[in-house]
Amino acid sequence: MQPDVPLPSLRDLERRLDRLSAFGESRVDEHGRERKLLIKAQGFLDLAPCAQKALEELSTALFGKVLDEIEANLTHAIREILGQDRVVASRREVKNNRLQVHFEIHNQGEGEEVEDILVGQGGSVCNILSVGLRLIALSQLPEDRHRPFLVLDEQDCWLRPTLIPKFMKLIKRIAHRLNLQVLVISHHPLDLFSCDTDRILALRSDREKGAAIDIIKA
Repeated sequence: MQPDVPLPSLRDLERRLDRLSAFGESRVDEHGRERKLLIKAQGFLDLAPCAQKALEELSTALFGKVLDEIEANLTHAIREILGQDRVVASRREVKNNRLQVHFEIHNQGEGEEVEDILVGQGGSVCNILSVGLRLIALSQLPEDRHRPFLVLDEQDCWLRPTLIPKFMKLIKRIAHRLNLQVLVISHHPLDLFSCDTDRILALRSDREKGAAIDIIKA
């Protein structure tokens, strides 16, 4: 037999009831607060797809104006240097909340076809677009924080020699317009650069010094 356990007094039971009631009320209040937060979060999640779509449309519209201008400028460069009826176009899409741009070359005329910019005209298209995009990027930088200087290291490597003068003429015109200083490094014959450069320096091997610089045009 178990020893008799004294029953709690009525006062103890009342105190315990008060504690349990207070605890229950606090749980109910906490549940109410969490419920409100849940409803608010759910409302935000319900709006998220609409907000994302609106932001994508806004980004596309905002950058669309810039891209339209870039397309026009690059198309002009392609036509002026290559002398062919090609159009630079951009495919714009939003992935992972980021606007992605892919450039293409459209050959005009019968049976219009899309050309890969990396291999178009033996790489000449890539040369021209690369320089064009760099010049556009430099033109957008704050003048008080960036020096207007551009180095083009063999950017004419895939251009035919006959296209070099047109290429340099366009670079010089844009550089003067944007107040840019451009250093062009090339393995093409120097006489191709004589008309549209301010200075020409030739680097040659020297048995004693290792390398020497000849001033061709000062």
